[in-house]
Amino acid sequence: MRVKDYVNRVVSDAEKASLSIATASSSLKNAALEQIAQNLINAKATLMRENEKDIHAAESAGLSMAMIDRLRLTESRIEEMVDGIRQVINLSDPVGEIMEGKLRPNGLQIQKVRVPIGVIAIIYESRPNVTADAASLCLKTGNVTILRGGKESIFSNLAIYRQISSALERVGMDKNVIQVIETADREAVNYLLKADEFVDLVIPRGGEGLIRNVVENSTIPVIKHYKGVCHTYVDEYANLDMARDICLNAKTQRPGTCNAMETMLVHEKVAEKFLPDVHRVMSEAGVELRGCGLSRAILPDIRPATEEDWSEEYLEKILSVKVVSSLEDAINHISSYGSSHSDAIVTELISHAKRFTDEVDSAAVYVNASTRFTDGYEFGMGAEIGISTDKLHARGPMGLNELTSYKYVVYGNGQIR
Repeated sequence: MRVKDYVNRVVSDAEKASLSIATASSSLKNAALEQIAQNLINAKATLMRENEKDIHAAESAGLSMAMIDRLRLTESRIEEMVDGIRQVINLSDPVGEIMEGKLRPNGLQIQKVRVPIGVIAIIYESRPNVTADAASLCLKTGNVTILRGGKESIFSNLAIYRQISSALERVGMDKNVIQVIETADREAVNYLLKADEFVDLVIPRGGEGLIRNVVENSTIPVIKHYKGVCHTYVDEYANLDMARDICLNAKTQRPGTCNAMETMLVHEKVAEKFLPDVHRVMSEAGVELRGCGLSRAILPDIRPATEEDWSEEYLEKILSVKVVSSLEDAINHISSYGSSHSDAIVTELISHAKRFTDEVDSAAVYVNASTRFTDGYEFGMGAEIGISTDKLHARGPMGLNELTSYKYVVYGNGQIR
């Protein structure tokens, strides 16, 4: 079958399945999710065996260690996927929720009610857990999902999808509620992005190149974040032991993620004391530092940072370091070079914390905590569909509510205008 015909069949099947899932009961959706979770647990050995094919291909292709880490499925990561699905089961079903209600003087009762968006296409790279995360959230919210992962995770994605599809059929649900584009041909994405007659929303997850390509070529609305250039600012009033631990976690806990710290800003009054200590722990963790002139005056063995470094999403164990003269200087740097994703301040001064949270225009702003918490699971949403840096419809980690729209339901008793 030609790629165009194949994609047309997928999107057509998706639209036909959308009515059944939109009106499905919470109990049926939860039963499907529980069956998916159980299937994934039972198939751990199979999933890891198929994942090894992707890992071997990635190593042979010379992909970075950070990329390979994003790709890898371990037993604990499969269990995390399952935990995320079960968290979604335990969350309230938002579909049908009355968001607002009002009674007009003419007797009309007007309700604003949550409804599914419809058919959602998820285009993503590397992380095979997205297959399960996205599918579970869309299923719970009554949406049909079309998943298109990258070629580097094709074996892992298909292995997960087979377990999902089997679970849907077992509980009597239309298997086309969740579909995976099974070809790695790039033309499939191009056709999918033009299927606005059938698909209501596209959510890309991956590197900046993938997201810009989706935005530039889609005739369907897109929710996105281009990249995660996240900052931690160590204020002059910071607890430096706390700051060291937060910065180490934000950079090294999982450096290949969009919420990892890429630039550390340090107030000049604490730089001489703080930088040698943080350099020691970062070096022990294998992190390369690249610093401004003031940073290198204190740490002469680190590499000089270039202008490009300040806006770089490394996704590697590389960290830019800049000494700043004030809170205002730090905020201005974040405004100039940040990506509106996640930024943090470490400070004991409430007024500085308040100014930072007021003036830093990012989807998530932290006081005395690691940026690594910008995650649907950590925010109590269960699995997440992605993190949006847009300002319309959804911002930050996208959970169940962000995967719904609404409609107005109006009750009358014969009113005419």
